[in-house]
Amino acid sequence: MEAVILSIGDELVLGQTVDTNSAYLSAKLAERGIATRYHQTIEDDRGAIAEAIAHAAQLVPLMIITGGLGPTEDDLTRHALADAMGAELVEDAASLTAIRTMMERFGRKMAERNKVQALHPAGSTMIDNTCGTAPGIKATLGQTTVYVTPGVPREMVEMFALSIEPQLPTAGRVILTAKINTFGNGESNIAEMLGDLCDRDRNPLVGTTVTNGIVSARIRSVFDDADEARRQLNDTMAEVEAALGALAFGREDTTLQEALVKLLIEKNKTVAAAESCTGGLISKMFTDVPGSSAAVTGGWVTYTNGLKIQELGVRERSIVDHGAVSAEVASEMAAAALRRAGADAAVGVTGVAGPDGGTEDKPVGTVWIALAANDLPEPVARRFQLPGIRAAVRDRAAKCALQMIRLHLLGEPLGLIRWGKGKEESSDARE
Repeated sequence: MEAVILSIGDELVLGQTVDTNSAYLSAKLAERGIATRYHQTIEDDRGAIAEAIAHAAQLVPLMIITGGLGPTEDDLTRHALADAMGAELVEDAASLTAIRTMMERFGRKMAERNKVQALHPAGSTMIDNTCGTAPGIKATLGQTTVYVTPGVPREMVEMFALSIEPQLPTAGRVILTAKINTFGNGESNIAEMLGDLCDRDRNPLVGTTVTNGIVSARIRSVFDDADEARRQLNDTMAEVEAALGALAFGREDTTLQEALVKLLIEKNKTVAAAESCTGGLISKMFTDVPGSSAAVTGGWVTYTNGLKIQELGVRERSIVDHGAVSAEVASEMAAAALRRAGADAAVGVTGVAGPDGGTEDKPVGTVWIALAANDLPEPVARRFQLPGIRAAVRDRAAKCALQMIRLHLLGEPLGLIRWGKGKEESSDARE
């Protein structure tokens, strides 16, 4: 069985709001063995919405539409659905009462314009909204069952769980998915490491996606038997993780900082950071993780050369001879953080985040990251040439630093990090 998901709203088309509804619904449908044929985002245009509805109804037996059920002039989904059905809009008395009651619960008097939310195409039925004013709609268009929900994610999720999901059939097949996250190599390199696991004729199917430098291996297992689907998924996950090695840091929504903090706690180790171009982002990532106080001692943001000298004891001669963005300065920052924080490991980060400040030798995106640790004779510094705008350079630099610490704790070579790697690097015996 297949479904189509339509998301309505100018704010989605223009990129002002991210459509999380489609992702949620696709995952929930997959749990029932229902594959989503496609997502489509449509502007607040009555004709365009009606056309999209009519087209989808020719292709699949199930359609879910989110958005466009509000009380304003640009909320046109109910009108477009009526057009596609060739039906007129009629008022539902029970829904009108529910809307009025909900408004009173909010301490407001129902405005005249809210009455439009009680309208639905003749022949359809209304779906109760337990946490908002816009009822949903259930309709039939040809052989297709159509569900319409509000676009507000909280309202959509509750309406789906209470009133839509219980009515959905369970298809004959089972679709299970998983995601394994990596950092340190580009997508093409990860795909090469996965090799035949990415064969498009394979089941479970393995593919790769990238978000903010994190390359994820996505796995989809489709079988008629639930136990077989789970067994095949687990086996493939194990194969993927074995192929990716230490670059793989977690499954599903696990972040790199969560994986690192967990590892630090498991090994009873502590960490600190001395930051320049990342401006405290590394420390923020650490402390975003609940329980990180067990592993994070603290850090320094030394943005100016004067503060690097004053707070961390970086030698002025190092800055004069090599520049603030250099292996020498990053190493002295890391060593000072390690010593002054009394930590087991520390990083020092200095770079040119842009958009200006770059030179021919050190263009925008040049970042030096040094790792110091009690079990290393001296700090190890590496140069990265990171692409993107200022925010992207800072984000990638912070993640490179986290992965360097993680790899060191695992006893893995820092040379595994090839993503954004520059030509010039300091010596690392574990390359």
